[in-house]
Amino acid sequence: MDIEVLGPLDIRLDGTSIVPSAGKPRQILALLALRAGRIVPVPVLMEEIWGDRIPRSAQTTLQTYILQLRRRISAARPDVRRPTAKDVLSTRFGGYQLSEPVHSSDVGTFQRLTAEGSAALERGEAGRAAEVLGRALALWHGSALIDVPTGHVLNTEILGIEEGRARALELRIEADLRLGRHAELIGELRMLVAQHPLHESFHAQLMIALCRSGHTWRALEVYQQLRSTLVGELGVEPSAKIQRLHQQVLGGNMGRPRSTHVERDLSLELR
Repeated sequence: MDIEVLGPLDIRLDGTSIVPSAGKPRQILALLALRAGRIVPVPVLMEEIWGDRIPRSAQTTLQTYILQLRRRISAARPDVRRPTAKDVLSTRFGGYQLSEPVHSSDVGTFQRLTAEGSAALERGEAGRAAEVLGRALALWHGSALIDVPTGHVLNTEILGIEEGRARALELRIEADLRLGRHAELIGELRMLVAQHPLHESFHAQLMIALCRSGHTWRALEVYQQLRSTLVGELGVEPSAKIQRLHQQVLGGNMGRPRSTHVERDLSLELR
């Protein structure tokens, strides 16, 4: 079984898609796929589909959706000598489970590459980190489960996956900054701070990129925009980390570092 969730949902069994076109069975399959190898309790599946307005017919309707998914599995694997649809999507005490061994999972690969890239950055291997994290981010083809209707349970799962994407992006940009790619990053970071107006790390990275590219006044504008948004929407000041960076910019201490250990200089600025 091959599972893709970093964009449109695609689940293939022996190379054949088992994703249904109907919304609610698609929801169920997406949740089972994200928790492949683990039991998903019936109440959790019901919460995902109906929220807190579960109808009296929910049990029967859920069984119908499971039957539809098993038919898709049977169509993808017609050889009855191999594990059957009930083996692939198995009934467990109190729930259901995708029991087929997972050959590939894009979210699993993404998480592995992100951890590898993060470790490389910790070791000071900025070039290696940028390359590995770039490969991790290339696995994305839109928002997670972009073509699946989602309830509370899936929304929570997606939130965690998307947070991982933001973290990987932040780490990859940090690696590029350590490599001195300041001017090349400005456009990307401009877009990111517009998309994430409360994300302090993206703002800090943009300030650094601008200063290192000779645009000190623009870096100060980024800080003022962030501060205005935080105060206006949340009633809080920027963190001490961003305030220290702001003071460095004001003091003219953010020029292109003389040391070849650019990553060490930046790590001090971002703490």
